Formats: sequence, structure tokens, C-alpha cells
Amino acid sequence: MPEHASSAPPRRALVALVVTLFFIWGFATVLVDTLVPKLKASFSLSYAEVMLTQFSFFLAYLVVSLPAGALIARIGYIEGAIVGLVLMAAGCVLFAPAAAFGVYGGFLLALFVMAAGITILQVAANPLIAILGSRESSPSRLTLAQAFNSFGTFVGPFVGAAFILAANEPPAPGAAQAAMEAYRHAEAQAVQTPFLGIAAVLIVLAASFWFSRRAAASFPDKPERLQAALAPLKKPRLALGAVSIFLYVGAEVSIGSLLINYLMQSSTLGVDAATGSRLISLYWGGAMIGRFIGSAVMRRIAAGSVLAACACGAALLAGISGVSVGMVAAVTVLAVGLCNSIMFPTIFALAIENLGDETPQGSGILCLAIVGGAVVPVVTGFVADAFGLATSLFVPALCYLWIAAYGLLTRSTILDRKTLAEAP
Repeated sequence: MPEHASSAPPRRALVALVVTLFFIWGFATVLVDTLVPKLKASFSLSYAEVMLTQFSFFLAYLVVSLPAGALIARIGYIEGAIVGLVLMAAGCVLFAPAAAFGVYGGFLLALFVMAAGITILQVAANPLIAILGSRESSPSRLTLAQAFNSFGTFVGPFVGAAFILAANEPPAPGAAQAAMEAYRHAEAQAVQTPFLGIAAVLIVLAASFWFSRRAAASFPDKPERLQAALAPLKKPRLALGAVSIFLYVGAEVSIGSLLINYLMQSSTLGVDAATGSRLISLYWGGAMIGRFIGSAVMRRIAAGSVLAACACGAALLAGISGVSVGMVAAVTVLAVGLCNSIMFPTIFALAIENLGDETPQGSGILCLAIVGGAVVPVVTGFVADAFGLATSLFVPALCYLWIAAYGLLTRSTILDRKTLAEAP
């Protein structure tokens, strides 16, 4: 139809901009991992102290997700994305004074502000990419966008290694205070540069969204009426989807956190830390490739079925690794990344399906569930301390089994019966 055809070019441009969002926040997020060794050395921190970086980052999902859903319900997805980009850029800029003054708390504040911006972007961008096309293809479209997010997480570590982790020779033990201050200044400069570069890119993206606002006339950019923040939890599809997001992020972060130490064990590969770090690129690279493949597969096979198959595969691979040694243990745990690939975007798309005016609040609830990345790894860590790293892999394996069940449930009408019963 003519009207539909005329809206296609601005929609395509908007899809490209949203996909760029997925890349940039994946790229920025993974740089946080490279900050850990840098900050630990610069401020002589313990492991418990330096892990406050991850705590500050994930805390933003807990604090900001629901307000972000309410904000986007009022101003729309596009303007919500602009707010998220500006806030994320502000967080990146805050790295400069934190580094200049050498205040660890300043880095934690910068991380929280940056993550708050990313949270708003996720609340806005995930449903936005889902509605920029047909409902049937939304899981495929969201998975394709998430593939570019994975590309960002794949590229980011190389940039972090080249800039943030660039070697500055530390002063000898017992060196003068001036020498230590000079070392810390050089380390701080290494942190500032990449984040200020990201801030500049984010401002350009925010301006691009501002000039693309006219595209919102061709689709429902915001709901017709506001809903209570937690009202969508009455929908079983969303409520169980939130639990699935919680467990998925927890499982992914758990495996990613223990992977280097696991590969360093003599019973696995016995490699050094640097080699183990390089091998992680296979884990993230598998997630990236799997999302491109999954985007095509879900145009032909129901998203719930693909989700269930991948979750079962991840559970099986984690279990096999947990009871194996040597190359088998290493290959199977790294292959979990390939199975992880489609899970987050597919769960997200399935959970917000048919929410209508409640979509912004539903998106906020799902982003709130990302706090699972701070909870499940603690459980996994307790199991690792008590029974060993291999046994701890069964914690994420159990998480994947729940996700498989959710995928199968979405193939039936059982999750929609309550919703249909409440329909006027």
C-alpha cells in the first residue's frame, strides 16, 4: 500500500540506528571487564573491593529499570533512546574527572551513570526493534540486533587491551611517592581516552535519533494510555519471561566469570591467564555467530522451539564439561556461548508479545530482571568454593533447563489464557 511504502525508508533508517545502539552498548559494557585489572593495580585494591565495579554496574538495572519504563511510556521509545544515550555519554565523561583526581569512588559513580543510560537504552531499544516490522518476525529481528551487540562484546576486549590495558611500567617497590603518582596519572590517562571517544559517538547517535523523530509517525511510538509499573506482571508470559531473563543473565555471567580460572586448571587445559583470556573470544564469538544464524532460523521455525533447543543444548554442554577433563571439558564449556546466542533476545521478544500499551512497563520489568547477573554468580561461587569449579557448572545448567521449559510453554496457549480471560 502507498502509505506503508512511504514509511519504509524512514523505518529502515531507524532500524539501522537501533542496531547501532545494540553494538555501542555491547562495546561499552565489555570494556568494564578490562577496567578490573587496571583499577586493581592503580588503587591497590583487594578482589572484593575491585568487584564493586560489577556491583555498581548491575545496581543500575535494579534502580533504573522500572522508572525507565515509566519514562518511556510518557515520552516514547525514540525520545527515551535519546535520554539513554545522553545519560550514557555523561557516565563516560565522568571517567575523566575520576581518573584526573584518582578517586576510586568516582569510577564507581561513572559506571553507575553509564549503566543507567544503558538500562534506559535497553528498555527502549528492545521493544522498539520488535515493533519496527511484523509481530511474527520480531524474535528474528531482535536476535539480529543482538548479534551486533555480541559483535560489540567481541571487538571491545581488543580495544580495551590496546588502550586501557596498555602496559605502563609500574614503579619498583618502595619507590618515591612522586613516582607512584606519575604511574597512577599514566594509568588514568589510559582509562580516559576510550571512554571519552565513546561519549563523542554517543552524542552523534543522540543527534541522529533527534533528527529521525519523524519516523515515529509511521508506528506506535508510545502507548495510548499509561499503566502501573508492575501491572504487566499479571501476565504469566511476562512474569515467567522475567524469571527466565534473571536466570539466563545469571548463567551467562557465572560461566563468563569462572571461565579463565576453569581453563587454567590442570584438569582442563592448564593454560596461563593470558591464553585463557584469548580463548574467551571463542565464547563471545560463538554467541555472535549464533545470533546471525538464529535470526535466519527463526524465520522458519517457531521462536519458542528454537529457544528450548538452544537451552537444552547449553544445559547438556555445561553438564558434560562438569563431568569431563581436558580438551572435552574446555570445548564443551566454550560451546555454551553458541547456545547462549539467541536466548536473551528471544526470551525478551516472547515475553513482551501482545502487551500492547503495557510494553514499556514490561520492558522495564525484563531489564530489572538482568540483576540476575549479580545474584546467580554468587550462588555459583559458593558451589565452586564448596565442591570445585567443575561442579559449579551445574548451577547454570539448571538455569538453562528452566529456560527450555519456558520456550516450550510459549508454544502452547497456556501462558495466554489468563490474559484472554481478562480481555473485555
